[in-house]
Amino acid sequence: MSAPAQPPESRSTTAGTLYLIPVPLGANAPAEVLPAPVLERTRSLARFVAEHAKTARAFLKAAGHPLPLQQIAIAELNEHTRDGELAVLLAPLVAGEDVGLVSEAGCPAVADPGAQLVARAQRAGIRVVPLVGPSSLLLALMASGLSGQNFAFHGYLPAKEDERRKRLKELETESRKYERTQLFIETPYRNRQMFDTLLATLAPATRLCVATDLTLPGESVATRNVGDWRRLTPPEFDRRPTVFLLLA
Repeated sequence: MSAPAQPPESRSTTAGTLYLIPVPLGANAPAEVLPAPVLERTRSLARFVAEHAKTARAFLKAAGHPLPLQQIAIAELNEHTRDGELAVLLAPLVAGEDVGLVSEAGCPAVADPGAQLVARAQRAGIRVVPLVGPSSLLLALMASGLSGQNFAFHGYLPAKEDERRKRLKELETESRKYERTQLFIETPYRNRQMFDTLLATLAPATRLCVATDLTLPGESVATRNVGDWRRLTPPEFDRRPTVFLLLA
């Protein structure tokens, strides 16, 4: 009898651990939104991967990292990172060093280029540990009153008006068929354009949630039928991070 097949790669016992460290969604102090164990772990690391080193340093300073900032190694992983460079980012982990992955806001690797490093770490058998912190998507879903049993996040929708309308109709049809909450985001300066397209495209009975500045002093989460939204004053969300959710 032949031996059972083994996975092509197994977990390394000598590699470091990749910690996925959430950061505040805005100007909140880290201690206001991150649990103490997350801050303790963050302060224990001397090497990080971030989308932008400058904002990562600001986060680490605010989190009370004990090392001088110039002694903390921060490698960048963003839209300009080439696939071949991921091996360089992975190398410290392979060599046994623990690394923290941080995003620009919220949870790393969710709508974030850090997912590429996580995928590489998983393939290499490196331990990946997600830490607790704010996720704008889950917070918006929690507060929306829409279905949390069946939902999907679609990132950014097309910027061109005709393509955006077509995609919204597709999402509405899918939502109605599967009773699925659809989540998406927009570049903050185009929030009003997105909102206007939503009201012009969706059916009056479709429920639409607009969640803005989550966890911040100006936080606002409101869910209305599209028909009701058309009669109301638009939300104040110009240039403010916003999550849109719909359920047909």
